[in-house]
Amino acid sequence: MKKITYIILFCNLLLLGCSSDFLDKAPISNANEENFYKSQKDIETAIWSAYNSLYTLYGPESLPSFYGELMSDNAVSDNAAGRIQDYESFELHTMTIDNELVLNFWNNYYKAIYITNNIIASAEKLDFPNRDALIGEAKFLRALYYFDMVRAWGDVPLVTTPISITNAYAQGRTSKTLVYEQIIKDLDVAVAKLPVKTSQRFVGAASQEAANTLLAKVYLTIGNKPKATETLLKVYGRFSLVPYADLWNLSKKNNASSIFEIQFKGGVSNPYSLYWAMFSPVDNRVVTAWGGGYNQITNDLWNAYETGDPRRDLTIQNGYQTPNGSIVNVKFPIKWKDAKAPVIGLREASDNNFIILRYADVLLMLTEATSDPKYMNEVRSRVGLPAYATIGYPAKYNTVSLALEHESQVEFACEFHRWFDLIRTGRAISVIKSSSKNITITDSKLLLPIPFLVINQNPNVITQNEAYK
Repeated sequence: MKKITYIILFCNLLLLGCSSDFLDKAPISNANEENFYKSQKDIETAIWSAYNSLYTLYGPESLPSFYGELMSDNAVSDNAAGRIQDYESFELHTMTIDNELVLNFWNNYYKAIYITNNIIASAEKLDFPNRDALIGEAKFLRALYYFDMVRAWGDVPLVTTPISITNAYAQGRTSKTLVYEQIIKDLDVAVAKLPVKTSQRFVGAASQEAANTLLAKVYLTIGNKPKATETLLKVYGRFSLVPYADLWNLSKKNNASSIFEIQFKGGVSNPYSLYWAMFSPVDNRVVTAWGGGYNQITNDLWNAYETGDPRRDLTIQNGYQTPNGSIVNVKFPIKWKDAKAPVIGLREASDNNFIILRYADVLLMLTEATSDPKYMNEVRSRVGLPAYATIGYPAKYNTVSLALEHESQVEFACEFHRWFDLIRTGRAISVIKSSSKNITITDSKLLLPIPFLVINQNPNVITQNEAYK
């Protein structure tokens, strides 16, 4: 299979820092209905833009990163990063409506959705080889984008046609029930149109198994465990669990566990990744050239690992030594470590991919859907740990649901799962209260605010989430 690396604009890759003109920054609105793609070539080019969106939407500074990890008991921000208010508001659940990161995240999703809407509408009017696969890929990506948004914001404007963002906002927010219905429709089409992974158009393209895995997660999120089980069993057995270290081995990308993986290529002239640079300690200049200080590890996560679990030391580095011999006591993620990456602008241009969906997720979701620990035990067996409720298993995880919560935390640590998982299972409020963060929140604070500028430009149409009124 020919491997194609996504084309990317450098500015798309680096959504870093905060601009000084926040109050003048409006949501994206310059797209219009005339920007349809007219030919097969146009659509094939456009699909690269759709995949390129993943670089920003799933980068180290992204909604999944900060909502999935920083809001949970897994991670904290580094105060020395100089971005205290916007970053710590995720960590401490002190979000305000003028948080620039929230506006950036919102805008980036709608930019990506606009691209997929154009691809789908244009491709459906044409007839050419691979048309169905392209439509399936676009619908998979659109479903992924809306799935992130509806979980983070609740009701959001649902746009499925190539209208401008301004016109989209004018129609107001759509109930999350209808948004989920559209996500399921998109994924049903994606499953029908996409090839299986072994026949995907290129390494990294969406596949039938990726669509089914995402669809199952959607079903779990809306509480439909029977449909989740049925869907997951279509993927079960098609992949395998590789050694944990291999998941981030630069020579073993797109391995037998990978279901959907964002493709990066190291080097200053390539679409490189920034996870290693930005998740290393801030301004360390020892571990990495500089260090972003994002998603530093809590003691809660460090202590969650069982004795002898190799995943801890493959996930977290506990401190580092400075040139003068002093020890800096900070825990930080090392899954995306790339010690040989070239440096550009004090940031490593790394070769690491980012896995959005992998086989362990299928297995743990099967346990969640069926309450059968046998699937979870496959994950534990891979790292040499005892099966649930057998000799040597931690007694404090005395129900399948608690055992699964623990297993998901240590298996997917730093991979943007934790807060999403806790909200899905109804455990977010109690877990964050009992963690070292000791934060008391209510159900209404589980959602992010609608950005101030979005409401300000549509005051009679777009309403604010309850906690931020």
